[in-house]
Amino acid sequence: EGEPGEGREPFELQRFWDTLGQTFQVTSQEATKLSLAFSRPPLPSAEDCRKLSEDVQNAILAVATVYYWLPKGQGTTLRKMVRDATTEVVEGMIQLTDTILNSPVESLSQEQLISTGGVWEACEQVSNLPRDNQAAVSSALAACLGVVKDAVEEMEHALVEGQDPYGDIMEDEELGFRGNRDTYWSEADRQLLSSCMGLMKASKACLKKVLGAVKANGKADSPEQIAQLDDLADIANEISPSVDELALSMYPPVNPLAVRLNAAKLASVLKKVLEIAKTSHVCPPSEEGWVQFLNDAVDHNMNKIKNFTQGQL
Repeated sequence: EGEPGEGREPFELQRFWDTLGQTFQVTSQEATKLSLAFSRPPLPSAEDCRKLSEDVQNAILAVATVYYWLPKGQGTTLRKMVRDATTEVVEGMIQLTDTILNSPVESLSQEQLISTGGVWEACEQVSNLPRDNQAAVSSALAACLGVVKDAVEEMEHALVEGQDPYGDIMEDEELGFRGNRDTYWSEADRQLLSSCMGLMKASKACLKKVLGAVKANGKADSPEQIAQLDDLADIANEISPSVDELALSMYPPVNPLAVRLNAAKLASVLKKVLEIAKTSHVCPPSEEGWVQFLNDAVDHNMNKIKNFTQGQL
C-alpha cells in the first residue's frame, strides 16, 4: 500500500521499466543464491548468513522502491497490476525464507525447490506486464470478457431444451426422489430466462466492443485520457460479478423478483459502461452506432423481464 513517491525529477516511463526489470532480475538471482547456500550441509557461517540476508533485503527494498516511482497519474489500472506483480515477488521471497528456516539441511527439500521456482516465476512476470495504461486497461477488459463468456456458455448449456440443470449432481439414485419441482424450470421460467440470456449476451457484446474500441482508439498520452481509461476499467469490473449474480438467481427454484432485481442491477452497470465509453476518447462519432444498438438491446431485454415479472409485484 502507500502513496507513490513524488520525485523531483520528471518521471520517465522507459527508465522505470528498465530499472524495475533489473531489480526483479537481481531478486531472482538472490533467491537462487539463498536457496543454494541452504541446499546441503554444512550450513553457511554466521558471517555468510548475515551477508545473504542483507543482499536479499536490499534486493526486495529495491523492488519496492522502484514500484513507488510509478505515479498514480500513469493510471491506477497500470499501477495495480505492477503492485500485484511486486507483491508476488515479495511474498515469494518470504515463503522461500520461511521454507529454508523450517527445513532440515540434510538435503534440498521439495518445498524449497517449489518456493525457489515460485520466486523465479514471480520475477519473470515483469516482462509480461502492460507497459502503459492503455495496455493495462485492455488486459483488464480482456480478463472480464473471458469470465463473462464462460458464464454465458455455462448458462446456455444448462438451458438446453429439456435438460435438467442439476443432472450432473442428481444422477445418483441414492439421492432419492427425482420428482421435486424445485429442480426443474417451468415453461414460464424458461420464457423469463430467455430474456435474461439476452441481457447476459449483451454484457459479452458490450465488453467485446469496448475492448475493441480501447485497443483501436485508446491512448495514454494525457492525464485526461489515462483517467478515462481507468473509469472504463473500474465500471467494466462490475459487469462480471453482476452477470454471476443474475446467473445464480436463474437456477431453479426461480424467484422471479430476485431475477428481476439482479437483471436490473446488471442493466444499470451496462448502461453506465456504455455512457462512459461514449463520452470518452475511445469512442469517436463513428463508433456511436454500436453504443446505441447495445443500449437498445439492454432496454429491450429489461422491458421483457419487467413484463414477465409484473404479476409478481
